[in-house]
Amino acid sequence: MGLGDRIENKAQEASGKIKEKAGDATDNRDLEAEGQLDQAEAKIKDVGEDVKDRLDGDPNR
Repeated sequence: MGLGDRIENKAQEASGKIKEKAGDATDNRDLEAEGQLDQAEAKIKDVGEDVKDRLDGDPNR
């Protein structure tokens, strides 16, 4: 799919890492879990983008 979607996914993943680390540093388990969830969602979206690219015939993805 589009480069914009991939950039959004990477931004979500980065945000999730920050939340996870902040939650760990402040002993806030909810924030830590939210960060982990954000990262997992971003990775799932990336896989979806890869599948779309392959179905569209893009051999580079």
